[in-house]
Amino acid sequence: MEHIGFIGTGRMGDPMCRNLLKAGFELTICDANPAALEPLAALGAHVAASPAEVAVAAEVVLVSLPTPDVVRKVALQVATGSRVKIFIDTSTTGPRVATEVAQALGAKGITAVDAPVTGGVTGAQKGTLSVMLACPRDLVERVRPILEGIGKVFFLGERPGSGQLMKLANNLLSAAAIAVTSEVMVMGVKGGLDPKVMLDVINSGTGRNSASVDKFPRAILPRTFDFGFAIGLLLKDVRLCTDEAAGLGVPMVCGSAIRELLTITAQRHGFDADFTTICKTVEEWAGVEVK
Repeated sequence: MEHIGFIGTGRMGDPMCRNLLKAGFELTICDANPAALEPLAALGAHVAASPAEVAVAAEVVLVSLPTPDVVRKVALQVATGSRVKIFIDTSTTGPRVATEVAQALGAKGITAVDAPVTGGVTGAQKGTLSVMLACPRDLVERVRPILEGIGKVFFLGERPGSGQLMKLANNLLSAAAIAVTSEVMVMGVKGGLDPKVMLDVINSGTGRNSASVDKFPRAILPRTFDFGFAIGLLLKDVRLCTDEAAGLGVPMVCGSAIRELLTITAQRHGFDADFTTICKTVEEWAGVEVK
């Protein structure tokens, strides 16, 4: 099987690497945190000292990184590698950064593949992520076998940033679901309703959504607040989405309200707090707990 590179072995990158190893790919990996590399090295992955070293070992390099600035920095380091020809970004950076990276790498003879993913840590572990692919059409079948090692591929066109635009749309909807579900659940509890019964009713009717089905039962009702995605990262994604909408001349009245609630939550509970703490912010204002 092909030897590929992977940079960024955190919450999402680690399980993606595990699935690629299971699929038979040879991996050279790199991460800013050396401890994050050890479990994968024990499974047979090769460890590189830098992104540039990964780009010397592999023709195809995937990255899973936290912010647009980190993606820019790593992309420039990858561009110094002697072997790399394809740079696949599974991060969430927004269309503008994806376009910038594609132009910078293109000048070095490297093709940037826009391939953000959704499905969370659970999807990464199960290999069931949705991969939103945007790249030159003649590269689709070249990269598909690799990306199918981590999930299901949806081709969104050749334009750089198309995958990112789709990812931002998805993440705003996800944020909207947990924000408004938090508000109605807190309202119900303060009005004397049983939260478990509320979820049963919502999930059997038209109010059913990803937060009511999964996030509330798993992380909010048990009070663990450990779904696995930081509020700061979700806020970053929503900011990117509302900024992109503004650039396109699309009003986002609801999106702006969600962005404000996320900002308040991040300031109250810390940017590294789990994004399910959105419910805590509403609870604190109302003086009740959903449990």
